[in-house]
Amino acid sequence: MTTRFIGVKTFRQQMAKVAAQARKKNERLILLKKNEPIFELRPLSKKDAVLEKLRHEIDEAEHDVKAGRVYSIEEIEKRLGL
Repeated sequence: MTTRFIGVKTFRQQMAKVAAQARKKNERLILLKKNEPIFELRPLSKKDAVLEKLRHEIDEAEHDVKAGRVYSIEEIEKRLGL
């Protein structure tokens, strides 16, 4: 993976183009503000994207359980018509 430095203003103005290039070339972007690095952006692999989505869904499920939004086996079977 290569690294490219880019100013925040340029990134903001050309975000779609810069992001597409970075993904295509598998580049890591370091965003600069007044020549100081402030953010690192890198494309996610498909595996990383799937894992992030799974983490998010698990967090949502845990939140639902804590809030009492759960179903019994009988309720699930009834909703599925089993």
